[in-house]
Amino acid sequence: MKRNLLSSTEALIYAAGVAGLLLLLAVSFWPALEGQLGRDMVDAARLMERSEAALRDCRAGKGIPVDTAADPNGTGVIGSETSPMTTSLGNPAAKRTTANPDFAALLVSLLDAAGVRRGDTVAVGASGSFPALIIATLSAARVMGVEPLVICSLGASEWGANIPGFDWLDMQDCLRRAGLFAGGPIALAVGGEDDVGRDLVPAGRDFLRARIIASGHRFVEKPGLREDVEERLAIYAAAAAGRPVKAFVNIGGSSANIGTNAGVLKLRPGLLRGPLVPPPDGRGVLQEMAARGVPIIHLLNIRGLCERYGLLWDPRPLPAPGQAGFYRRSREPERAVTWFSAAYVLFVAAVLAFRDRSFLRKDGP
Repeated sequence: MKRNLLSSTEALIYAAGVAGLLLLLAVSFWPALEGQLGRDMVDAARLMERSEAALRDCRAGKGIPVDTAADPNGTGVIGSETSPMTTSLGNPAAKRTTANPDFAALLVSLLDAAGVRRGDTVAVGASGSFPALIIATLSAARVMGVEPLVICSLGASEWGANIPGFDWLDMQDCLRRAGLFAGGPIALAVGGEDDVGRDLVPAGRDFLRARIIASGHRFVEKPGLREDVEERLAIYAAAAAGRPVKAFVNIGGSSANIGTNAGVLKLRPGLLRGPLVPPPDGRGVLQEMAARGVPIIHLLNIRGLCERYGLLWDPRPLPAPGQAGFYRRSREPERAVTWFSAAYVLFVAAVLAFRDRSFLRKDGP
């Protein structure tokens, strides 16, 4: 009798162990592209591919050839090393890396993880330094059915959208004419030092101011950081028209967006949650949004982004959408792990209950 009971208990223990192994294998090899999220990720990457193709054609039509040394993948979104619009130094490898369409898929994953859903509104604070990341964000927003409220600075660091005649406004016009994205920014700024281009040559600063005024977009030009941030928050609120802002996407290193407190350099790139509030005189829009409980998607440290989410650094050629590891991992914490873990716990509970009943039935009084 006891031998039979021992055998039954051992069998149940072995079954629980096998179930645990199956849980580990299922989570490790959970299919990446199940459901709407996976489809949106691939669709956004493909939309970014089409956007870069449209920009190549538009750039050629303007007589501005692609520099194949700086842009070996021919994306069309890599600018020049210097120009009157150039605000600061830039890493050409980082700029090339962001032209990977997988960044659009990453933005879908991050917005989804932030709780953004179809019909929601997100605020975007962008610099012309990373036009590819603006395209990635717009691609993700369009595929997800999300409205992006973009405030962009036209000044750009080296290798960004810093070519007169092919700055971010020119790129945006090309994309609009190609039928890829409608609308435009809700406001523009010069960018650069203090967000008013103090580090630009005078001719470049005057060019950008005239460019913004001629565009008809709202011009953000405040004398100090605090006033600049308050103005941007008010513009976002007015554009949202009473709807909650579900996330803030920061693209680049504009002081108006990331503030001037040195602590911002320690922020991990990608999805951030929490107050992140330095002293008031050093806060940017990012910190103010975080203080209000708005999830932050921080797109600056490009190498750190690649390391955190498994994207390739400076790939040549660009990978096909759907191949990167983060496509598979994007759903695991929210769905696969939860469901398989719950099933495993229920199985173990059933094993223990069966064992206890067997013991009472066979060895009880």
